[in-house]
Amino acid sequence: MQFHLNGFQPGNPEISPDRSRRAAGSPLPATTDVLIVGCGSAGLTLAAQMAAFDDISTVIIERKPGPMQRGQADGVSCRSMEMFAAFGFAHKVWNEAYQVNETTFWKPDPDAPQNIIRTGRIQDVEDGLSEMPHVILNQARVHDMYLEVMANSAARLVPDYSRQLVGLEIDEDASHPVTATIRRVDPGHEGEAETIRARYVIGCDGARSDVRAFIGLELKGDSANKAWGVMDVLAVTDFPDIRQKTLIQSDRGGTLLIIPREGGYMARIYVEMETLGEGERVRNRNITEADLIRAAQGIFKPYEFDVKDVVWWSVYEIGQRLTDRFDNLTGDEASTGHPRIFIAGDACHTHSPKAGQGMNVSMGDSFNLGWKLAAVLRGQSKVPLLRSYSEERQEVARDLIAFDQEWARIISERNRIGDDGDTPKFQQYFVEHGRYTAGVSVRYKPSALTGDGRHQHLAPGFELGMRFHSAPAIRLADGKPVHLGHLVKADARWRLIGFADAADPRDGNSRLAALFRFLETDPGSPVRRFTPPGQALDSVIDCRAVLQQGFREINVTDLPPLLHPTKGEFGLTDYEKVFCPDLKNGPDLYNLRSINREYGCVVIIRPDQYVAQILPLDAYAELADFFDAVMLPASWQIHTE
Repeated sequence: MQFHLNGFQPGNPEISPDRSRRAAGSPLPATTDVLIVGCGSAGLTLAAQMAAFDDISTVIIERKPGPMQRGQADGVSCRSMEMFAAFGFAHKVWNEAYQVNETTFWKPDPDAPQNIIRTGRIQDVEDGLSEMPHVILNQARVHDMYLEVMANSAARLVPDYSRQLVGLEIDEDASHPVTATIRRVDPGHEGEAETIRARYVIGCDGARSDVRAFIGLELKGDSANKAWGVMDVLAVTDFPDIRQKTLIQSDRGGTLLIIPREGGYMARIYVEMETLGEGERVRNRNITEADLIRAAQGIFKPYEFDVKDVVWWSVYEIGQRLTDRFDNLTGDEASTGHPRIFIAGDACHTHSPKAGQGMNVSMGDSFNLGWKLAAVLRGQSKVPLLRSYSEERQEVARDLIAFDQEWARIISERNRIGDDGDTPKFQQYFVEHGRYTAGVSVRYKPSALTGDGRHQHLAPGFELGMRFHSAPAIRLADGKPVHLGHLVKADARWRLIGFADAADPRDGNSRLAALFRFLETDPGSPVRRFTPPGQALDSVIDCRAVLQQGFREINVTDLPPLLHPTKGEFGLTDYEKVFCPDLKNGPDLYNLRSINREYGCVVIIRPDQYVAQILPLDAYAELADFFDAVMLPASWQIHTE
């Protein structure tokens, strides 16, 4: 974290100077750039992203009277932890959460089928998949951390609670094309109407989304005929794996999933309940808290399971549904229009919670959309960038639903043996799909935002269209161990990392040095073309370098000026642009990510941490063409239409 650029500032550096546009609790403004509806995980991820820009006005409303307190989602994938690092609170989640290291599997005892026995035990996340763990932390605490990011931002963004959206209208001829009608539901103001006009509206308001209804979209799909219960409990038990993520398939009692919770004592129990009739809803069965406890106790036999307190519980039916698009465009507009209204999270895709992907994919939706909104609103990128949100994230949601359908089917089957003999099918499927459940299998197809792979051979370990797989490094200037992936913050900037060729970067023959001279001085450089006058050269495209030498072998000041640029009111030097392999602790990141040592390469990383392009160090024309396809020249204007 860098601070004190323009003078020493006492206090917590995570709290930005206050540049807010309105006081907390004041009436809604007449206009805003972005209106977010819903304070779930999708909405708060987006709000935290937008709060980073004090030149963009954002309002977030929520029908409920205040923040979430308990219950709902709890699984945080490795990929989401990588994203949390971009927002600056991954370490807080790591310290507080339960870390999933092992998963155990149980099935009926062949000699006494009424009882269960452990049949398998596996490592939850494969080695080297991510520098981040798979953790469990209740959704309310994740929300707390997003709210803290928002409150500490220069925008001082705070949700407006007790407000329900009741209408949306679009007038493309207006400066703020979307008019939202809002009804207050807080005591003393019930029924009072408010109107706010926005450039963009994003519905993060759940499976019963009002925003989705107003733009004429519907969730399509099927409901399975199976009811499941979930409860967070404090219990006394002799079951040995109560502090392990565990899947139990019993002979007669159904299936049960244990998710240990943070704090060392609480556990979440998913328990299979009753089969529903055709068209029947779970609410018609009148399932109670006591029913869930009895069902769980039956599955745990011969072990005791004495529930002392139920913190939260619910009953749900499995359903996988998806909307046709994630924005308001229809017909021919889908490929040419300017989307003004978007939906994210449960508003556009629903599924069962047992695979642990719902919250994670919802946050991924917003992380994908947030930087695109910022880029277009600030005049940095073209409108087609906004259309890419629906194109990219609908495919992700479609894959999630397919996975969820298969996973729900397999864990409800009775003792099915897999293809490798005695291993149960559900255990085999879990192992085979570990990368998916870790959230790192998303791959965006070639597009203006993702290269075609013709230069993938220069760095096979950084797969195009997939998240930038972080690697350990040493910062040249001060010898600090870092992770390269953590350079990508939630600030809507692109990252360009030059991995050095075999030549000494101080020599005239160095392709790396030549690249950074081009980026700094050539009129065709994307850094020059897209950086607004008067702003730091890293304000739009943040350029970094990774050398092959150890950090004791080269001085940062011997490198091109763009790698130690001057910034701020005092013209101070930024010394945090250059990195070296961690040769002390190993492995060498060039070996770890299979980077071509002779030629090196350029890796372009999107603002949402995905690999956009890999190029040779001297491919200046291709580099310029890539950014030309998605960005506007520096003659930009704030809030262009």
